[in-house]
Amino acid sequence: MSEVIRLYLPWLLSAITIYMTVLAGNKSRNAWLLGLANQALWLVWIFAVGAYGLLPMNLALWIVYGRNHLKWNRA
Repeated sequence: MSEVIRLYLPWLLSAITIYMTVLAGNKSRNAWLLGLANQALWLVWIFAVGAYGLLPMNLALWIVYGRNHLKWNRA
């Protein structure tokens, strides 16, 4: 299972990130929720491969995507 995560999850993460960016460009409020779900998958990948240097980016994007979701829902 760990090898599947290491090899194939980056492809899914890339596809979700691209789709999320398109949704954000189209001003879809769901973009940020998809981004948050994607960060959860990133976290799985980070721990699976031991890429702990990506943890600060992951944490920052949790905060940014959560903030953006809240701001877009208020607007």
